[in-house]
Formats: sequence, structure tokens, C-alpha cells
Amino acid sequence: MKNRKGDKKMSLKQKKLIVWTSAFALVFGITPAVNAMHIMEGYLPAGYCISWGVLCIPFLIAGFLSIQKTLRENRNLVTLLAMSGAFVFVISSLKIPSVTGSCSHMTGTGLGAILFGPAAVSVLGLIVLLFQAILLAHGGLTTIGANTFSMAIAGPFVSFGIYALCKKLNVNKKAGIFLAATLGDLFTYCVTAGQMALAHHADTTTGAAFGKFLLVFAPTQVPLAIIEGIITVLIVVGLETYAKPELRAIGYLQEAK
Repeated sequence: MKNRKGDKKMSLKQKKLIVWTSAFALVFGITPAVNAMHIMEGYLPAGYCISWGVLCIPFLIAGFLSIQKTLRENRNLVTLLAMSGAFVFVISSLKIPSVTGSCSHMTGTGLGAILFGPAAVSVLGLIVLLFQAILLAHGGLTTIGANTFSMAIAGPFVSFGIYALCKKLNVNKKAGIFLAATLGDLFTYCVTAGQMALAHHADTTTGAAFGKFLLVFAPTQVPLAIIEGIITVLIVVGLETYAKPELRAIGYLQEAK
């Protein structure tokens, strides 16, 4: 009887978390169609599109195996995994106009990298980018490889590395999460700028083109990265309140001794 009550209590907490996440998506997830920082359809030459796509394959295979292993060991983690993917979809769909006339957006991949590791996020990110390209005209299908590498592979690996380093150095957990999400976001845009510079530098050097692309998005991307870091910390705090069993299952929280 006691266990049944405990299950009911946990169910109510999960419902509150779902309602809170849904409200966030409802308020912020509906945005007008504008050109954003995902590399748009047709912007990269065919050779670059193919090369970036091939480069993503090993990471996607590792991510699929990682997710398969996680869910095989604990099927209940599917909700938390889906929420991490939904967070990426919602927060990366928020396109903020830049003073330079372009747009920037957050990535949301730091959360999944911290909870499930960077390999798993590569698969979540690919799914998100496919939906965004098809449903929101955000990015493109031909550039899906380049966008996947920058947002779903490079950024998450940096976020995971920063978080692991902070944990090893006994940095405050919330500060570590903030730094991981913020720096992972910024690194994503450094990689994207590099991708565009490699493909479009005919009138200048690759380095100069890289600097120009960075400057286009810096006015809005730096504050957005900071905001993403804060939001990620708040979400983890919420999960620590409402999803402790799941966080223990993935090793984020240690069992009390």
C-alpha cells in the first residue's frame, strides 16, 4: 500500500513537470518563419553537404547504441530522454533578430549532454533538425549534415567536457551546468561560422571570412548563450525536485548512503 501511494505521488510530480514543459512550449514554441542561424537550404555546395553528412555517421551510430543501452537498462528513462529532445526543439526554434539583420537562436543541447552524454544528443539533435527543416523551414535537408555536426555533435561534446571538468574540479554544480550550456552554445556557433567560412571565402581568406561570420551573430548570440545557461540550470533544478529516481538511474544523482 505504501509503494502504491509513493507511485501515485511520483505520478503527480511527473504530471506537473509535463504541464510546466508544455506551458513553456506553448508560450515560446510558436514563432514566425524567418531566416535563422541554421545553415539554410542550398547555402552549401553539394560536396560540403555530403562531407559533413558522412562525418556525422560514426557519432550517430554511437548515439543510437548509447540510447538503446540506456533504455534497455531502464525503460522509464524514455520520458526524460523525450523531454530532453523536446527542449532542444523548442528552445532552438526561438529565433531572435540580430542588430546585423540576421537572426540567432539557442541550441538547448547542453541539457541532454549533461544528462545522457553527447553521443545520445547527436541522435536527438538530428531528429529535431529534420522536423525543423520540414515543418518550420528552419535549416534545410541538404545542409542537415552540417547543421547536425555543429549543433548536435560539436556543441554537446563541449558541454559534456566542460561539465565533466567542472565536476572533477569540484566546481559548484549549478555553476558547472551554466558554463557547460553556455560554452556549448557558443562553440556551436563557432563551428557553424567555420563551416560557412570554408564554403564561402572566395573574396577573402578563410580566417577573415570566419571572423566576419562570427561578428554577424555575436551581438545576439553571446547574451542568448548566457540565457540558455540560466534556463538549463533552472530546468535541472526542477528535475532534481520532480524526477529524482530518473536522475539517479542515469547516474546524475548519487544514491544516498
